[in-house]
Amino acid sequence: MDVSIIGASGYSGAELIRILLHHPHVRIQRVFANSSAGKRVDEVYGQFRGQTDLVYERYSAEHVPDSDLIFVALPSGEAMHVVPGLLKLKKRVIDLGGDFRLKDIHAYQKYYKREHVSAEVVECAAYGLPEWNQPEIRKAQLVANPGCYATSAILPLIPVVKEGIVEEHGIVISSLSGVSGAGRSASIDYSFTEVNESVRAYKVAEHQHTPEIESGISGHAGRTVQVTFVPHLIPITRGIYSSIYARLKRTIDQDELASLYGKYYSGSPFVRFDPSRIPEIKNANYTNFCDIGFRIDEANKTLILLSVIDNLVKGAAGQAVQNMNIMLGFRETEGLL
Repeated sequence: MDVSIIGASGYSGAELIRILLHHPHVRIQRVFANSSAGKRVDEVYGQFRGQTDLVYERYSAEHVPDSDLIFVALPSGEAMHVVPGLLKLKKRVIDLGGDFRLKDIHAYQKYYKREHVSAEVVECAAYGLPEWNQPEIRKAQLVANPGCYATSAILPLIPVVKEGIVEEHGIVISSLSGVSGAGRSASIDYSFTEVNESVRAYKVAEHQHTPEIESGISGHAGRTVQVTFVPHLIPITRGIYSSIYARLKRTIDQDELASLYGKYYSGSPFVRFDPSRIPEIKNANYTNFCDIGFRIDEANKTLILLSVIDNLVKGAAGQAVQNMNIMLGFRETEGLL
């Protein structure tokens, strides 16, 4: 099947190209990037030399590719101007940005600090968390790919909130991210030179993934969840490490927790959980896995959850391909293992 990518010169777009070039059932038909139009992909990203002769094109609504599925890897705020036109042309779309993740338009405008001009499209978007929303993803015309921080927090939290193991309020999430999460055109504040030899929190108590995390957990747990979320930049290129703290409602041991995660994720090929190991970023990078670990602080009646993902793979392009596989009827793991 043919796929195209709009916004293909950014980090997530390049990661999509890397994965899709090795997908056995998909051909990349066209790649669009206005800032790099006319350049070969392997000119912008030398890693693709000898793998593709694709050339970036300038995108316009008059030149929509005749593809089976289109990935939109534009910065948040741009997809809302592009996606409605694609849907009118009956295209199946996966949006890697944040424009269609939140059903609450007021929350979107508060946290993303811009007006949403395609509110009517939001209702038809399926939230693309494959481990929990596969039926909706399979039949959707538009899939909103989850945010990277949100993925790292929602996957470990849903089981314990859903089963009433932890309190729904007072959950604290501290996440550490590599600088690639800020995107290829990020400001000087998010450059590696500024981040190196340092660690700093940013968008404290106002990050746009906060309502996404809350709604993603609440929808499946059947109860309203509130979290305190603090992201940090650390001097690595890729990877997210989330440490999550939640108050226990009742006594539980490691074996029961392991059984609980087995109940919900034993059939999920990209969730790995091990009660005996503390996850590490290096073991998840360049993969589509989310690694989950946990410890119980009995003295303080607190459950500590630890999760790691690659922000560009499971947090972006890999999860998007996972969603594509579901939408197009391929094996969920195709091209990702």
